Amino acid sequence: MKEKIDRTFSRELFTRHPDNPILSVKDWPYAANSVFNAAAAEVDGKILLLARVEDFRGISHLTAARSNNGVDGWEIDTQPTLRPEPEHYPEELWGIEDPRITWLEELEQWAIAYTAFSEGGPLVSLATTKDFKTFQRLGPVMPPEDKDASLFPVRFGNLWAMLHRPVAKLATIESHIWLSFSPNLKHWGEHQEVIHARRGAWWDASKIGLSAPPMQTSEGWLVLYHGVRTTASGSIYRLGLVLLDLENPRKVVRRSDEWIFGPKASYEREGDVDDVVFPCGWINQNGKILMYYGAADSCICLATANLKDLIDFVLKYPGNSSH
Repeated sequence: MKEKIDRTFSRELFTRHPDNPILSVKDWPYAANSVFNAAAAEVDGKILLLARVEDFRGISHLTAARSNNGVDGWEIDTQPTLRPEPEHYPEELWGIEDPRITWLEELEQWAIAYTAFSEGGPLVSLATTKDFKTFQRLGPVMPPEDKDASLFPVRFGNLWAMLHRPVAKLATIESHIWLSFSPNLKHWGEHQEVIHARRGAWWDASKIGLSAPPMQTSEGWLVLYHGVRTTASGSIYRLGLVLLDLENPRKVVRRSDEWIFGPKASYEREGDVDDVVFPCGWINQNGKILMYYGAADSCICLATANLKDLIDFVLKYPGNSSH
């Protein structure tokens, strides 16, 4: 029996696919504890998900799954596609997690920003590939603690840009989304906060982070982000929208006050980590958005929306609102 969500009550802009979860460990060709937080891309006429797979040690790696329609008929690599290699990259000692994929047309290759879990904490690493079979690691590009990173697909001037989320060591300091620039994808600077966590009772108080990579639209760069609210029974992860200026991503054009998607279904509310919806990838198919998200750190799900609805929603909020 498929689970139904009352959209008139939830007011969510995304519609869950009736076959959710679309991927879980029961579909995997080898033993694993959980499968979640997958990056997404259209590659060679198929939808490719690069999933985070956690083994029974608690250490994660990345594995590719391919489908003609992005819903079923998945062809999953029979072995991990990208494993941690701590003997060569010590920052990957405790695994690699939560990838985001960006096509860099100028370089004619895909860039993968992922979290490497080092002894010093999680940090941002980059790798490139042309076929999702062989990879060139660029290594760590941000020190710990930092995660939730993605590149923009184009340069601004002569610089690449990346959104990411450093975490302050002091528990009383909020965690915000930052923007950094690089001439070569390796050395990064001009660091600045661009989207701020709100305070108090807000759904995105205290901690926010990038979800799927920024999407280029006629109105600006559409950014899907997650906000975390801490409650008496734990944290709740929900999603919101931001528009950044097309020419200058330092500038916030619009930001939604309300969340647009949150844990409602049982597979989102109960799992290894309860009450989590966590997208790492979305795809624009002629105005229809396919959003792939991890649910409760336990499976991969799909929800869809109309791009126009997302743009119209975020444009109704006042301009220049980063707080």
